Amino acid sequence: MPGMDEVLAARRAARASRSQSRANVVSVFILVVSFLTGILLTAATQNPGWLVIFMLGGIFFSQSPKIAKQWERAVVLRLGKYTGLRGPGLFWIFPFVETISIYIDQRVITTSFAAEETLTSDTVPVNVDAVLFWMVHDSEKAALEVQDYTQAVSWAAQTGLRDIIGRTSLSELLRGRERIESELQALIDSRSNPWGVTVQSVEMRDIVIPTSLQDAMSPLQDAMSREAQASREKSARIILGQAEVEIANLFFEAAKSYENNPTALHLRAMNILYEGLKEKGALMVVPSNVVESMGLGGYLGAAALRQQTMATASRSAGLRRSARSRARSFQPPLLPSRDVERLR
Repeated sequence: MPGMDEVLAARRAARASRSQSRANVVSVFILVVSFLTGILLTAATQNPGWLVIFMLGGIFFSQSPKIAKQWERAVVLRLGKYTGLRGPGLFWIFPFVETISIYIDQRVITTSFAAEETLTSDTVPVNVDAVLFWMVHDSEKAALEVQDYTQAVSWAAQTGLRDIIGRTSLSELLRGRERIESELQALIDSRSNPWGVTVQSVEMRDIVIPTSLQDAMSPLQDAMSREAQASREKSARIILGQAEVEIANLFFEAAKSYENNPTALHLRAMNILYEGLKEKGALMVVPSNVVESMGLGGYLGAAALRQQTMATASRSAGLRRSARSRARSFQPPLLPSRDVERLR
């Protein structure tokens, strides 16, 4: 069975062969034109040498045009020495002297990685799956500073995840995903920046505890649930306290406005009394000194009298309706026929 190094070497060789043998329409056009020209000259002169010359020339010049996609940069080597980046679009190289070692993809790349049976700081084995979002910001460094930047980023992400898990307890791992993701992103970014790679984000997909330990972890889950509930209650109390502070500040501002304007204060008090007394069956207790100072005795008396009058009228109307309904439902008793004759 081949080892990991052999597998990686095979992948690199396949990627290099694909970059070298990438065909394009311009190369095919040059090859076809050279072939047809050789055939025509051979037919005209009856000399097959022209066909051979134009076929060799077509093969030579078809190696010159190269095409890089919009998101790619081609690394050009001249006799093994780095000369620069080419692309995107059509560009030309000197055949057999200059070569394209690799095409660098500058789009955002996703890499999934995992840490299996990794011990936390409190010696609990966990399986963690995560996704890394990264991109190449410096194609020259990605080509020259590291042998295989994609595999290097993957290994750096996996070892960084194991390092973070080993320094974190299980409870912190389950509670503080955002903190762990930010720490992991900073760690991977510091390792991959010399390679021209920047990490945009790291997201943990799943944290799996072995089945044999799930029953033993139930007390911890209960404790975490109680802690989360206490945290929610604390947040609710803090929000309520902040609302009380804001209300008190608003009342303070209103008091300063009413301090030098007694008319506005009287109008506000009358509005409060009106809002409280307009409800049917409402009862409001107002200190007598407040009534006297505001001169609201007549208003309150009129409001109370009106409310009492409306209640009395409502009761009278109800009594009249009940009397009419009883009168309609009353029927006199029927007398026997002989008593009717006697009365006549």
